[in-house]
Amino acid sequence: MTVLANAPTRQTVTIDGCEISYLRRGSGPTLLFLHGAGGARDWAPWLERLSERYDVIVPDHPGWGHSAFPTWFDNIHDLAYFYLDVLTAMDLKDVHLVGHSIGGWLASEIAVRDTRRLASLTLMAPAGLRKIGVQGFDIFIASPEANTRALYHDQSIADALLAVEMSEEQVDLHLRNRFAAARVGWQPRLFDPHLHKWIHRIDVPTLLLWGDDDKIIPTALLDEFSSRIPNVRSVVIPACGHIPQVEKADEFHAAITSFIGEIA
Repeated sequence: MTVLANAPTRQTVTIDGCEISYLRRGSGPTLLFLHGAGGARDWAPWLERLSERYDVIVPDHPGWGHSAFPTWFDNIHDLAYFYLDVLTAMDLKDVHLVGHSIGGWLASEIAVRDTRRLASLTLMAPAGLRKIGVQGFDIFIASPEANTRALYHDQSIADALLAVEMSEEQVDLHLRNRFAAARVGWQPRLFDPHLHKWIHRIDVPTLLLWGDDDKIIPTALLDEFSSRIPNVRSVVIPACGHIPQVEKADEFHAAITSFIGEIA
């Protein structure tokens, strides 16, 4: 995966007694990106491209990456309330909130509680809901290679990633991220049994963005979200797996910018 050499410098802020690390670049409307189970990693070309239009902020969630693991972090609800405090503490307004996978689940939990500082919501292959008969990929019991291959439709991307040996620091971050992901998604698996009751409270324009060959969070779950969120539209990207921002960068960028542009 390509990482830009001129990535923005990491910044930190302490909120609710937790120091979080984040990357930030760009100008214009604020776009807050919430990462999935694998963490935010580094500044990638798709983030740089978004930063040409938006003030892009990419935090490491509490417990992930370079952020602290606070004593109060027990579940997805804790993270949702924490990010509401982040929005207030950093005085972020009219935010375009974009969440991927676990980050999409987290974004929906945030929006269920309070949308006053949000302008829009984009949920990319979000976890959080379930559908009888639909079984997703179990990221917690699969091997590292199987996990990597399940992320992509185009297996040449997985081949390239698997060919690169991780550094000791990357291994440590990977294990840390897995532990944090298990804290929110182990039992029940990537699912909040209460979210379906309240997701109708989301009252900002919402985009559901999915790859049609998503093995982690199957597209069969799209209807569970679209049928419950009032002001919602959907984009399904062909020949794409769980990470459209990497595998289908042009289509991802077009979907995000078109959606936000229509709102503006």
